[in-house]
Amino acid sequence: MPRAVTLIRSASLSDVAEYAYAATAPASSRLIFLAGACPLHEDGSTAAIEDVAGQAARAVENMRTALTDAGASLHDVISTRVLVASHRREDLVTAWGVVRDAFGDHDVPSTLMGVTVLGYEGQLVEIEAIAAVLDS
Repeated sequence: MPRAVTLIRSASLSDVAEYAYAATAPASSRLIFLAGACPLHEDGSTAAIEDVAGQAARAVENMRTALTDAGASLHDVISTRVLVASHRREDLVTAWGVVRDAFGDHDVPSTLMGVTVLGYEGQLVEIEAIAAVLDS
């Protein structure tokens, strides 16, 4: 099945980043703007309290569900923003590792940010995403 998203890599920029530096989608694609995927159980309680990796995994799972409901998958994501409520670089790296592994070789342009606080009690991770699909 043809995909709308084309990842752009630049030989002029550092190869240290574990993601493409840009992505495009044709004008004929349908864009999907996801709310931040939070690490919440179906009952609204926060998953994996005090566990950055566990919360990142739950947020990815919830993002997959939202994408599926919108007719898309992780391979249709064009960019992400990963928010981690921590001042510790290690926590950001931990969350990023979970997200990166979930995307595999579809290494979309991403921003990783440490923030002061997130919206739910005990929440440490949130993942925003934009996707693009070609409807047939």
